[in-house]
Amino acid sequence: MTAHEHTVALTARPRAVRRAVILNRVTLGYNAAEAVIALTAGVLAGSISLVGFGLDSVVEVSASLVLMWRLAAERRDGCTQETDARATKAVALSFAALAGYVGIEAFRQLLSGDAPDGSPVGITLTALSLAVMPFLARAKRRVAPALGSRAQVAEANQTALCALMSAVVLVGLAANAMRGWWWADPIAGLSIAALAAIEAARTWRAESLEDTCCA
Repeated sequence: MTAHEHTVALTARPRAVRRAVILNRVTLGYNAAEAVIALTAGVLAGSISLVGFGLDSVVEVSASLVLMWRLAAERRDGCTQETDARATKAVALSFAALAGYVGIEAFRQLLSGDAPDGSPVGITLTALSLAVMPFLARAKRRVAPALGSRAQVAEANQTALCALMSAVVLVGLAANAMRGWWWADPIAGLSIAALAAIEAARTWRAESLEDTCCA
């Protein structure tokens, strides 16, 4: 590495950390509001998919807090792959918890035949998230290589999963509201559980990215 390249690397990394912190705070704020709205609307409508979507937002908040801890550790101690690995495992466990709860509740609702009410609030919220989340996920992935952070990638994947879940829940809510297909809601819930389980396994097995800050 030339002296110029070394200087560029030294200046690029602090910028990446600052950008990651900003993205983290935006995600944290958005998902905190999303969780409250989705959980409230889901409980009122009896919609397991909307409750699952709200719980995913809670998981997103926890992932953002985990990543915030990771970035704070870097600012304090420098880049540590051990810290990054622990953060990644914590994100994986949050996916697993979401998959277990929503899967059981969706299956129970499907067997009982409990029809949820329509939820215009839920439809509006999931449509908004479907528009917002892909942009956040792409921005997070762009800063991950500069950070050398698998935790950043895992959190970006979680944001991308939130976008996919938004689409699944939106379809289920719309089908129930417009066609009276009550079963679309628990099916959407089971889809959320499956996606979360896949992401939990993938994140748990993931290895850390190259330690670019220490290499």
